[in-house]
Amino acid sequence: MEKNIKSVVKDTYTVIARQSKEQNETSCCGVGGCCSTVDYAVFSENYRQLKGYHEDADLGLGCGIPTQFASIKEGDSVLDLGSGAGNDCFVARAIVGETGRVVGIDFTDAMLEKARKNNTKLGFQNVEFVKGDIEDMPLEDNQFDVVISNCVLNLVPDKRKAFAEIKRVLKPGGHFCVSDVVVKGNLPEKLKNDAEMYAGCVSGAIEMQEYLDIIRETGFQSVTVHKQKEVQLPQEILQKYLNEEEIRQFNQKEIGIFSITVAAEKAIE
Repeated sequence: MEKNIKSVVKDTYTVIARQSKEQNETSCCGVGGCCSTVDYAVFSENYRQLKGYHEDADLGLGCGIPTQFASIKEGDSVLDLGSGAGNDCFVARAIVGETGRVVGIDFTDAMLEKARKNNTKLGFQNVEFVKGDIEDMPLEDNQFDVVISNCVLNLVPDKRKAFAEIKRVLKPGGHFCVSDVVVKGNLPEKLKNDAEMYAGCVSGAIEMQEYLDIIRETGFQSVTVHKQKEVQLPQEILQKYLNEEEIRQFNQKEIGIFSITVAAEKAIE
């Protein structure tokens, strides 16, 4: 099952990597034809005002701006999980400057190719993109000051492994800041488990309290939710997956989908 989920995500994001931002934003979570009435832009944030923004790296796939709350400093070493075409990496590079280091990790070859091409255009010597699985990263222990991620961890089947890996690669006293999608209440399984929605950042999401509990149980300290935004889905997609009573509950916020930006620290050992 885990392998199947990863295959779906990889195949989906290979297609997305070969499309424009406009194509991604006017189709279902970047995949044309699966549910074309949904605009993926309900998740994304506007990066254009940020220093380091590079239009070719922005595929409109995020659900927040993790660098906004990540407390990145000049000279820091930063890791971006699921770095895609490099959007958050290049924003982080503008903050760490010449003396810092930014690494992006992704397991989709097409995304890595796109990110590396963008980096070649920009000419950064202290930005690199490596291939790897977030649940088992090919990176050494205790080497990053900050880990960021944007709408990616919800796509990872084993979130406990992912947060354990984040803790492993962070330096003692380091911290992470991730934007992600979570649910509140009992979101029907038929919506959560649908493969096309999974790759689109909804069905892989877990309950918000469970998400925060996993972070704490992994051993992180000072867990803080900096931002929370409800995701408004069109009636067309609700009607496809939910019955009338479930739609009523959804509209009254008894159940719902939210993007959050959360940060936490690794203890100084």
